[in-house]
Amino acid sequence: MAQQTIRFRIRPDGRVEEVVEGVIGEACLALTERIEARLGVVQRRQSTSEAFQATPLTAQQPLGIPAP
Repeated sequence: MAQQTIRFRIRPDGRVEEVVEGVIGEACLALTERIEARLGVVQRRQSTSEAFQATPLTAQQPLGIPAP
């Protein structure tokens, strides 16, 4: 499993910038959800290329066939 990192930059005017690294797909939203709720209103969200990558399948069962 790749290392997951959340970096924060606090600007002089009080704005907080958050960068998530090592998280594929929309899992970064779930990872940062509670932190963002405590920080305040999210004014802008900019996705990285990792956000558009497909999450790898981990199931052993072929798709469309129910498990016994």
